[in-house]
Amino acid sequence: MKTTIISFPVVLVTFLSIFSCNHQEKIPVTLAIINANIWTADENQPVAEAVAITDGKITYVGTTKQIKKTITKETKVIDAAGMFVCPGFTDSHLHLLDGGFHLSSVQLRDAKTPEEFKKRIAEFAQTCEPGDWILDGDWDHSLWGGELPSRNWIDEVTTANPLWVSRLDGHMALANSLALTIATIDKNTVSPDGGTIVKDESGELSGIFKDNAMELVYPFLKEPSDSLKFRALDAAMQYLLEQGVTSVHHMGSWDDLRIYKLYHDQKKLRIRISAAVPLSTWRKLAETVDNNNFSDNSLRIGGLKSFVDGSLGSHTALFHEPYTDKPSDFGLQVTSDAELFEMILEADRAGLQAITHAIGDKANSIILDVYEQVKAQNVDRDRRFRVEHTQHLRKSDIQRFRELGVIASMQPYHAIDDGRWAEPLIGDRIQTTHAYRSLLDTGTNLVFGSDWYVAPPSPLWGIYAAVTRQTLDDKNPDGWVPEQKISVEEALKCYTISPAYASFEESIKGSITPGKLADLVIIDQDLTKINPETIKDARIMMTIVNGKIEYQSE
Repeated sequence: MKTTIISFPVVLVTFLSIFSCNHQEKIPVTLAIINANIWTADENQPVAEAVAITDGKITYVGTTKQIKKTITKETKVIDAAGMFVCPGFTDSHLHLLDGGFHLSSVQLRDAKTPEEFKKRIAEFAQTCEPGDWILDGDWDHSLWGGELPSRNWIDEVTTANPLWVSRLDGHMALANSLALTIATIDKNTVSPDGGTIVKDESGELSGIFKDNAMELVYPFLKEPSDSLKFRALDAAMQYLLEQGVTSVHHMGSWDDLRIYKLYHDQKKLRIRISAAVPLSTWRKLAETVDNNNFSDNSLRIGGLKSFVDGSLGSHTALFHEPYTDKPSDFGLQVTSDAELFEMILEADRAGLQAITHAIGDKANSIILDVYEQVKAQNVDRDRRFRVEHTQHLRKSDIQRFRELGVIASMQPYHAIDDGRWAEPLIGDRIQTTHAYRSLLDTGTNLVFGSDWYVAPPSPLWGIYAAVTRQTLDDKNPDGWVPEQKISVEEALKCYTISPAYASFEESIKGSITPGKLADLVIIDQDLTKINPETIKDARIMMTIVNGKIEYQSE
């Protein structure tokens, strides 16, 4: 869902020839923002009126009168006319290339009936060449009552195209019969550990694959060409800039990193990327860092990603107690405790950062235990372990995040989405679901992202979600589990200075501070003053990366 655009007729950029009558700073200013309402994320100077930028870095922060003294005829000046300015947003967890590809895939996210699901696939298939794979989709079976889709729904409209469309959380996907034939999968194929091949009552394949079972199909998907990947990257970067996002923490593969490196070398990256790669490849990452550390302010290797469990919507999030709606089901553990410990122990010894997906309360307990054991065995250092999603926690584990120095990387949009249907699945455990308030109260480092393509990469929607917790179905006007609401400024920090800390970059970005990188966003309304329910409707007017205007609203 994109941020709602509202009319705000103002000319942001003017080229002014303003000379100081009696004062000229030694440092030439290339870009200046004046008459602004600046929230800096800098505790030493929380607010300001103006900022001056030189060659991609912030040089001065102060009043409009002060900054005007630094302006020359070579300075580009932005008169913000009282609008809100803050550090550029960081999306702390997304899948960048996947997001770009999903922008142009079949759109199933808001299909509300099986009939509409089938119709959209049929219409999209008509635009494809025979043999083209139909991918992505982001369907949500909860919109039509919870029945999982079946290959029988869509086989007749996809006879020429193999189909592999995923649920919006990425932990479940549907294959049509042609895809199953290509992948040589039949009713006798055994479900792998940590995954499920779903069958109907007669024992026939339904086409649904969960978590590790999806690995059976992936090798048969047609790999997009580099040119298509570049196109997806361009689309993704433009879309993110429209949301005010200037940096991302990407969760992906070595091939993704290869694509980013090619664009980086061609100076085509428009946002800053911290790219994580799979934990199983820690030796390769250690060698890369030792032999050719190409990390810089635009592109850096951002750690090692692993998984403990799946997702709540797929019933594969791992819990201590069974699902309320299915007493025999505790979820799935996709990587064993021993395997996680062994790999994280060695990766940590090599000085690398561990980033681990954990959603269910037992999954979070497991990874906290592993982190604690690794920390006890290895030398003391600034390691900044991360848990991605951190959605469902036992009360006894909340304090452990702070005690162990573990960063909680969370996605507020999931709270207002999951809040529509989570309680029937886990009952009273919702009280410590998306526990932002509780985590912050312990002093935990909390960072926010989107999990795009799974959810829209809009920090404005994320801030709205964290502050109001009003679910997407409008059935929780006071907020879903309102005790876990946080303030606007706390949410802003989770999108700015805190993510910079999570990627070891707090000294160079995340706040509007002299000497830091000039990544800023201009918004038409003061997020700290307006009714929180309207935050999602605010408008991104301009996004600046490295002192360059990369997006300007029309």
